[in-house]
Amino acid sequence: MEALQFAGEMPVIHRSLLLDDNLKGVVLAVVSSAFIGASFIFKKKGLKRAGSSGARAGVGGYSYLLQPLWWIGMITMIIGEVANFIAYIFAPAVLVTPLGALSIIVSAVLAHFILRERLQKMGVMGCILCIVGSTVIVLHAPAERTPSSVEQIWYLAVQPAFLLYTVAAIAVSLVLMMHCSPRCGQTNIMVYLSICSIIGSLTVMSIKAIGIAIKLTLEGINQAGYFQTWVFAMVAVSCIIIQLNYLNKALDTFNTAIVSPIYYAMFTTLTILASAIMFKDWSGQSASNIASEICGFVTVISGTTVLHSTRGQDQPPNADLYTPLSSKIFWHTQGNSELGKHKGDDLLSGDFVAVVRQDHFI
Repeated sequence: MEALQFAGEMPVIHRSLLLDDNLKGVVLAVVSSAFIGASFIFKKKGLKRAGSSGARAGVGGYSYLLQPLWWIGMITMIIGEVANFIAYIFAPAVLVTPLGALSIIVSAVLAHFILRERLQKMGVMGCILCIVGSTVIVLHAPAERTPSSVEQIWYLAVQPAFLLYTVAAIAVSLVLMMHCSPRCGQTNIMVYLSICSIIGSLTVMSIKAIGIAIKLTLEGINQAGYFQTWVFAMVAVSCIIIQLNYLNKALDTFNTAIVSPIYYAMFTTLTILASAIMFKDWSGQSASNIASEICGFVTVISGTTVLHSTRGQDQPPNADLYTPLSSKIFWHTQGNSELGKHKGDDLLSGDFVAVVRQDHFI
């Protein structure tokens, strides 16, 4: 009888421990979102100051490394990412990941008051759609099966399905970095953020492996002797460097209130996809969960499209280099072949018109 009572008390104790762990995870995730949201603002301020005195990050400059504000933002982001990393140890991803949307709210509010970046009504709608769609995907995502060693994660990582995803992710990222970024990175927000999100999904998989290795090592099962641990560490460091580089380019080129929600939506979606492929969590899902995830994907795509459409309302990044030609100047350039008829207008000489034509149209 005492054995039965003890056995019956174990689930209660177990549930209590789980609730305590979940509470720790929620608190850490909220703190993480606050720090990450604020880091966008500090880094953007630093990038702006660097751009006013040197080459902008959006065109390949690195003068922002000399700006204290950028480093404050960098340190703030690191603190947020560390808190987020620890939150995943205590709580499941379906509880931690949706709270990342709080960073969007934090950055949007701070950008409104500090950076004077106004988010239009359609941008607000797109932001809401991205958050709702990503939340639906996360809430209906498959339950994680946590491996008990780094070797188990390595076995999952070298399975054909995830190897195919990894090769595809690297190939797409290389095309975006080598071909698309130099040509349309300054005008298409999806180029930089796609690189960050695709590489970010690989970062999370590596970070999970490192987290499990650290947790097991602290429990007395040393994982430092496995070469897989160091491979995951090198992959994580490489991916983080690439992410930060292109995130800086995106922040320097586009409106922060638009960068944050698009990056969150794409990063969350691809991370869930990579995790589902690697850990084979899609098997055994109900039809309702699959339908909900599809609806979430459609909602995210819709929100991203709406947010992307508001990009045209922002001032072009190179607007300070040239001013638009007036209709009279345009009429003169078109009629430049008949200069004799326009000498009396006393607007522009033929030589000046030729300079304008060459500067703007050649």
